[in-house]
Amino acid sequence: MKQSLLIICLCALGFSAFAQRPDYLRKDSIRSVLDGNIQVFYYDKSTAATLQPLVVELHSWSNSADSQKGMMATQVHAKNWNYLFPNFRGVNNHPKACCSEFVLSDIDEAIDWALKNLKVDRKQIYVVGYSGGGYATLATYMRSRHAIRGFSAWASISDLEAWYAESVERKNKYAAEIVQCIGANGAFDAGKARARSPLFWETPLSKRKNSLLQIYVGVHDGYTGSVPISQSINFYNKLLKDYKEKDQTRYVAVEDKELMLKTRSFPAQNPSEKLGDRAILYQNASRNIRLTVFEGSHDILYDQVLGRMAVQK
Repeated sequence: MKQSLLIICLCALGFSAFAQRPDYLRKDSIRSVLDGNIQVFYYDKSTAATLQPLVVELHSWSNSADSQKGMMATQVHAKNWNYLFPNFRGVNNHPKACCSEFVLSDIDEAIDWALKNLKVDRKQIYVVGYSGGGYATLATYMRSRHAIRGFSAWASISDLEAWYAESVERKNKYAAEIVQCIGANGAFDAGKARARSPLFWETPLSKRKNSLLQIYVGVHDGYTGSVPISQSINFYNKLLKDYKEKDQTRYVAVEDKELMLKTRSFPAQNPSEKLGDRAILYQNASRNIRLTVFEGSHDILYDQVLGRMAVQK
């Protein structure tokens, strides 16, 4: 009994240590130009003498800047880069959230603040997000006014219409929150859902032609996680179509997508290649757009993000 209590205590201590935010993160706020809303954010300023990259991390669907504990501030701090963690309307359960014009404006205004107050190399701005943060990362790729060098989107949502149906089928909380987000007066509205979905937006071809977009998804997501891998695959294929990619081998083939969805696996193209300690099952790329399907579920591998973006500088 004593041993069991010790294990419980150690686990509790371990969770507390994991969940505690770094002491070096500072908190500030700015006022939205659209509606006067006060947006809080957390940041870490590089102490280097020269200009350094800026990493903008976007919070997940059910969290705000204040509530989310898991983040990659530690990895950014270790490189002595600049770090920004904006709130952009917080939890996705109200009409001004869910990649609305207010969300996109909040993210851009937070970056404005960082460019003014931190020592940022403007040619090395990176945006990272997981789950709902991956959703916001794809939206930022499509509609941010900033010149951003790289985007890293993990377990992302791209189509609220499809995700609503998937969430209804799984009987989880997200279906009701999508309805709350799109302002449909208690009923689902497919048109309003599409208006909040990067999959249906116009791709800014000239603005993003030199930006790197890396899309990562665990093959089990949608089964042991909440966002099916089709959300990432369909967005990847959409961008290739918009960029008029002619090489059909660069697209994810219908049969390959169906195999991954049906079996939650894929014959690894290069079995020796890993994403950290995870097997890479499928990779494809066109221009600066890259898709990686790895052995995992609804995951982000924080230790893998920066090195893979930094290689592309």
